[in-house]
Amino acid sequence: MRSRIHPAWLAAGTLGAFAAGALLWQKSGAFAGGPRGNRRVPQPALPVDLDRYVGRWFEFARYENRFERGGEAVIAEYAQRDDGLVDVLNLCRVGSTNGPIRVAKGRAKVVEGSGNAKLKVSFFGPFYVGHYWVLDHADDYAWSIVGEPSGRFLWILTREPEPGRDAAAALVARVRKLGYDTSMLRFTAQHHA
Repeated sequence: MRSRIHPAWLAAGTLGAFAAGALLWQKSGAFAGGPRGNRRVPQPALPVDLDRYVGRWFEFARYENRFERGGEAVIAEYAQRDDGLVDVLNLCRVGSTNGPIRVAKGRAKVVEGSGNAKLKVSFFGPFYVGHYWVLDHADDYAWSIVGEPSGRFLWILTREPEPGRDAAAALVARVRKLGYDTSMLRFTAQHHA
């Protein structure tokens, strides 16, 4: 199944996010100095069906990071390519939900043997240095919790711009159960048309 790409987020160098994001290049040492919200990051809990995972995601919450600072209305969109890679298109608005838009495009490849739950991401040419781990997700792919090995980055993604109060509380509780410090979560404001 091939999904169409629409705006999404994350920009190393311009801002971006997520999640995506987005996403992470701490392995290169670029952001190794940030606070760690989880010293024992778990392995992904479930395999990922990429046909169901691709599409548009809204960032519900994240650990703040330099390349996404000030970002609101963060959206990530993924689409499978014919060559087996995944296109990543990330968008965020700077300063407010009506602020200027920043966009980043990248691509990701699945880490062999990970059940499609681990990807390596590139926003800079041929180098896949970012980690994108789908740590947990809903059976119907209504939400996803994304992290990476250092515990410094975390995103909670949802298919709807804003989950209801009960769903939001359940997601935060799930993140806490994975060992993350939920006091470090920064909740993302989404754009209302």
